[in-house]
Amino acid sequence: MTQVLCGQVLTYATSPFDGAPTEAVQMHESVAFRDGMIVGVGTRAEMMALDPGAQVTDYGDRLIMAGFVDAHVHYPQTAIIASWGKRLLDWLNSYTFPEEMRFGDATYAGMIAERYLDTVQANGTTSVCSYCTVHRTSVDAFMTAAQTRGMRVVAGKSTMNRNAPDGLCDTVASAEADNQALIDRWHGIDRLSYAITPRFSPTSTREQLDMLGALWSANPTCLMQTHLSEQTDEIAWVKSLFPEARDYLDTYEAHGLLGPGAIYGHAIHLEPRERDRLKETGASLVHCPTSNTFIGSGLFDMAGLMAEGQRIGLATDTGGGSSFSMLRTMAAAYEIGQLTGTPLHAAQLLWLATVGSARSLRMQDKIGNLAPGLEADLIVLDLKSTPAIAFRAERAEDLWEAIFPTIMMGDDRAVHAVWVNGVRRVARTAQ
Repeated sequence: MTQVLCGQVLTYATSPFDGAPTEAVQMHESVAFRDGMIVGVGTRAEMMALDPGAQVTDYGDRLIMAGFVDAHVHYPQTAIIASWGKRLLDWLNSYTFPEEMRFGDATYAGMIAERYLDTVQANGTTSVCSYCTVHRTSVDAFMTAAQTRGMRVVAGKSTMNRNAPDGLCDTVASAEADNQALIDRWHGIDRLSYAITPRFSPTSTREQLDMLGALWSANPTCLMQTHLSEQTDEIAWVKSLFPEARDYLDTYEAHGLLGPGAIYGHAIHLEPRERDRLKETGASLVHCPTSNTFIGSGLFDMAGLMAEGQRIGLATDTGGGSSFSMLRTMAAAYEIGQLTGTPLHAAQLLWLATVGSARSLRMQDKIGNLAPGLEADLIVLDLKSTPAIAFRAERAEDLWEAIFPTIMMGDDRAVHAVWVNGVRRVARTAQ
């Protein structure tokens, strides 16, 4: 059956970073979809003309837009989010590695995967790109939970054979076998995609990085995700481990792990050569603002990197990031923009959380916007979800003044409804 949703429907015609931000946006009355695909955006009459028997849901003055796309997460860190007082390397040893040891247990991995995906859906996120642990069970659990919920996700087994606990290390041979088996089982099934996932270069030997580069070359429709230049002490460690490398990026490039479909989380402290090569190769960078501040990493150069034409997405980086909410993540991105002298417009923030992140995952032809032929992942935002937000929104002189308080102060209460692949997964009663 055709579904028609009515409200304030927001779509993007172009990037709000290429000119006046508001000129990139088009507003409509209705969006129509059936069989998991969007079939039209326009007036209510136009959408009803597509199918006079369509089921109509009128959301009044609420905002209807594409579901949020979270381009860099660690679902196994769900239980350790908001852990106190560590920087990156200490965070891994004190919190992350002990928790990830538990994911060899399929029951535990499944419980966390389901809890994580239900939590992010309730916050309006309809697609994620996640790291799993070294265990094949952690990937199976995540893919199964996402498949059950009809979600488009990307995930991959973290691959490590040094500088990590023995229980989280594999070998070159076992990692190759495990990754290929997981690709064969999950990649391209329903809405699931696989990402080859070296955790970061310090936790893999050159031989393992070579194997992963060859594996990616043999499976080019997979993505490749890893971390890059998150903290200065991390960069110094990388230089000591790879003295022959020109820079951090070269520890991947030298082993075939740079190119279109490569996704690098953080990318804060980049060298000029790294910036040039990232742009030349069409790789993606993912801004993780709550994580970058929570563990003291630094300030992402959004304005400079966008001006260079880099491909940039936005992410919570759960659980180094301190929130499951992309609204909170957008608020943090705005605050970092203020600190760097380049505050972002609401149209730019919403674009980063949807179209931008979809582009970073090379999925802009499937998700991240509302247009005929794209998949029907939609959210409905209540722009008056709390008394404080409603009080501020009442004074709004235009749409953007009405939206901005929800970005800065909103949480899961602002997410009135979530539709995933054309199926309503979250529905809140009217307040």
